[in-house]
Amino acid sequence: MSKVIVITGAGAGLGRAIARRLAKDGHTLVLLGRTLATLQAVADELGDCTAAIVCDVADADSVRAAFATIAKIHPKIDVLINNAAIYEPFTIAEARDEQILAPLLVNFAGPIFTARAVVPMMERGGHIINVSSESVDHNFPMLALYQSTKAGLERFAHSLKLELEPQGIRVTTFRAGSMYEEGKTSNWEPDAAIRFVQACLEVGINLQTRPFSHVDGVAQLFRNVIDTPADIQVNLIAVEARKA
Repeated sequence: MSKVIVITGAGAGLGRAIARRLAKDGHTLVLLGRTLATLQAVADELGDCTAAIVCDVADADSVRAAFATIAKIHPKIDVLINNAAIYEPFTIAEARDEQILAPLLVNFAGPIFTARAVVPMMERGGHIINVSSESVDHNFPMLALYQSTKAGLERFAHSLKLELEPQGIRVTTFRAGSMYEEGKTSNWEPDAAIRFVQACLEVGINLQTRPFSHVDGVAQLFRNVIDTPADIQVNLIAVEARKA
């Protein structure tokens, strides 16, 4: 059965891959992100059942406005996928204010803002899926804020699940591993990127030989989670890349 599914951070990467996969099953999609042109390109590719709406999940007012717009075309939402995130290596001692605040707002506060907005639009059977990271369980250097916000998101998801159980709304954490996508480039500061690779090597993590999964394969798993029977609760899915 077709569902109305909202995806944050849907303009590129995993969010776009999820949208492409779910569109194949005929679901109605609402793509959220900060850049309309990028979102609209994905929406145009996927067809008439896809809408693109500008939303900065770090801004509570932007989230409220986006979901008010969604409500005009889709009064009921079946699934929310909180995928938007900031991933940038830096050391705390050298961090700028915005480097600290951005992941706190996007990675942690953002899913809280969207969950708050979507719950009144969900009925029994609704599903919130929060995308976390394998980094919460690995000693990656220079990722203190990213790891901490994702760990906080996992704790939030657990508490939200308990809160929403009486309403029949499920909450799942999807802990994703390392992924790649053709043509995707990093906007990291060059010096920080070099230091990150070197720091990883010093703790035994070789990013040159470490396996990466393709975003399309990971996106397939979201389809499986969404199709989980109503009498099953999936709390946590942990996915790691492996050499094929």
